[in-house]
Amino acid sequence: MGCLLKSGGGLHPRLHIGAVLLAAGEGRRMGGIAKPLIRLQGVPLVSRQLVALSGAGVDEVAVVTGYASDAVEQEVQGFPVTLVHNSCYAEGQQGSVRAGLEALGGPFDAVFVLPSDQPLISADDLTELIGAFKKRTAGHVVVPMVGGKRGNPVLLDEVALEQILAADANLACRHFIDNNPQLVHLHETANVHFIVDLDTPTDLKKLAEKTGWQLELPIEESDESPPVANLPAAIVSL
Repeated sequence: MGCLLKSGGGLHPRLHIGAVLLAAGEGRRMGGIAKPLIRLQGVPLVSRQLVALSGAGVDEVAVVTGYASDAVEQEVQGFPVTLVHNSCYAEGQQGSVRAGLEALGGPFDAVFVLPSDQPLISADDLTELIGAFKKRTAGHVVVPMVGGKRGNPVLLDEVALEQILAADANLACRHFIDNNPQLVHLHETANVHFIVDLDTPTDLKKLAEKTGWQLELPIEESDESPPVANLPAAIVSL
């Protein structure tokens, strides 16, 4: 993805940055809705993330698809990204992380691993993490921490990337930080964008009520998704 904005600030040299955008999940807690296709203010979440990545100066993006892959790939076809299909998406996020990391060309100074269901993430938020990555004095994975809660996305360097791929480590696992403290730099921040995601119909309803933004289900449901009529009222009303 071409750089639209050189980011990070300060006197540090510009980094060569890659990203893995995770868009393969089944959305089980969302009633079988493909979350990357949920539209916020008319724009699919997966597209919003790609715009944010481009605005933050990311050079290459691998989008990992799985569930509802045809529809997701249709949405991102206008972006210069590498598409990776994880046929084992039902087994969890670890396989998608690995598939995306392996698909990137590189070499990179840093790589984002970014879920597609974080509606508030912007180029400024990603730039904040890039700045934290440049200024860190230790650690190989930058993890945002907001009020003691781990957030996303994370940003890892070449050392972490090599160790993750060599050891088959689960970057998506919530225990990764505790099990690998030597790899981690915790970026303490008050930026709540890093801890807002959309996992359930209640999350959708709360975000709509708090922001006044319009949230819409995918216009065309995949064959694997239930009809809108069978979804919880909290979703249907959005």
